[in-house]
Amino acid sequence: MTRGIVFDFDGVLVDSEPLHLRALQAVIAPLGLSVGRTEYYERYLGYDDMGAFHAIAHDHGVAVTDDDVRALIAQKSVIYQSLLEAGDILYPGAASCVERLATEFSLGIASGALRHEIEAILHATGLAAHFRFIVASGETAGKPAPDPYVRAAALHRLEPSDCVAIEDSRWGIESARAAGMKCVGITHTYPASELVAADAVIEALDEFTSRLIRRL
Repeated sequence: MTRGIVFDFDGVLVDSEPLHLRALQAVIAPLGLSVGRTEYYERYLGYDDMGAFHAIAHDHGVAVTDDDVRALIAQKSVIYQSLLEAGDILYPGAASCVERLATEFSLGIASGALRHEIEAILHATGLAAHFRFIVASGETAGKPAPDPYVRAAALHRLEPSDCVAIEDSRWGIESARAAGMKCVGITHTYPASELVAADAVIEALDEFTSRLIRRL
């Protein structure tokens, strides 16, 4: 029986991927590197920041150390925060979805975003109280490894099979399924054809209902 729900964050609850891309582009430009929207979504979106910067450097033949990447992440975080403050980035129906499901399930987040970024958005939108925990970037191995969702189940104090995840990318779906969770794909970022590994695919958060969850 499903008792826990684990939300991915970027691309599921908040439409922040375009902001992440703009911040990333600004940070790597002084290095003589560029990443376009199509390349970002097809190649790097599934990584956390550490993995994305390492992958970009590798793909473009640039040598970087972990310290170099940590410095880039810090710069990106400052730029991202300034972009974030410009306006509301919740997807339509996100707040009502969280509030509705919180009355029936234990809720958590497993994301490749930084903890302070997630917390800032949750507090700004009034949703923080509905989530029992956050698994954020750098706290486990990143998706598509199962580690974020294994950790999420442990924090729920549930078996993975008692949890359902919701994801917007094939990397996230692979992570949740490898951890032993059922997973719903949402077409905020990719079309349904890219989310075929999910147990169900929906187009909007209004469709993420307790009836659908229990049916899984």
